[in-house]
Amino acid sequence: MDYVARAPDPPLAALIDDVYLLSGTPRHRRLNVPPMPSAHLFLNLGEPVRLYDSDPGVPAATLTDAWFLGLSTRRFIIEYPTSVRLAGVHFKPWGLAPFVDVSLSDLRDQWVPADAVWGPAVHRLRDQIAQAPSPWTALQVVEDELRARRVPEPPRHFDLVNHTAGRLESSWGSVGVRALTDSAGVSATHLASQFKGLVGITPKRLARIYRFARLILSVDAAAPVDWSGLAQTAGYFDQAHLGKEFKDFTGLTPTGYLALRRRLPAAPGFPPDLGPMPAD
Repeated sequence: MDYVARAPDPPLAALIDDVYLLSGTPRHRRLNVPPMPSAHLFLNLGEPVRLYDSDPGVPAATLTDAWFLGLSTRRFIIEYPTSVRLAGVHFKPWGLAPFVDVSLSDLRDQWVPADAVWGPAVHRLRDQIAQAPSPWTALQVVEDELRARRVPEPPRHFDLVNHTAGRLESSWGSVGVRALTDSAGVSATHLASQFKGLVGITPKRLARIYRFARLILSVDAAAPVDWSGLAQTAGYFDQAHLGKEFKDFTGLTPTGYLALRRRLPAAPGFPPDLGPMPAD
């Protein structure tokens, strides 16, 4: 499967990690996707994609057109068709707020049809992407749409959230909430309230996701793994704390994850394999 992506130019670069296209035959039809510091827009141009929440009480969803996925706090499984054609956007955790007129807490762990948020213009966008003469032209179509939809004035308190969440990003979650509130000159309650509306979760929970992302992106399954050293580097209390977080986020123990990755290694230079792992 081919992955073509690029980071957008400013001012979108402060809100979006990349826009991308996935096309071709997937190496693995089913991927186990742990919580990662991203919100998403999926624009499906091919056969339906199935999404399964790790919460058994949440029904599976079929992605046929376009969907938003808010920040995920639990893992989910994405099941691709035999041939994939999909455009997408990886928003920074706070980056979706200037593009949607809803509280991000309403999108947390939710798969919401894009036309319910952006209206019928989503279908025009999909048609333009499908008709683009090259992958780079298709990415430009997506980027142009994002530039047009970005609100000229950021939501109230967005600067506060943008600054403090950016510190969590740059530190991989190692800055404590007390340090964030002292620096911003606000109470922990106020900061948590603004994060819930503009990110979907509290700063403490976002720090936890960044910490795990740093951990899983640091694991080299082809070599001996020093879990104790990784736990210290990523900011866990100890190896037991790491093990519990790993199981909560992936459904696997660290040992089970290594066995999986050694049997089914990530493709070198293929970002969709960084974090997500085969579920079949």
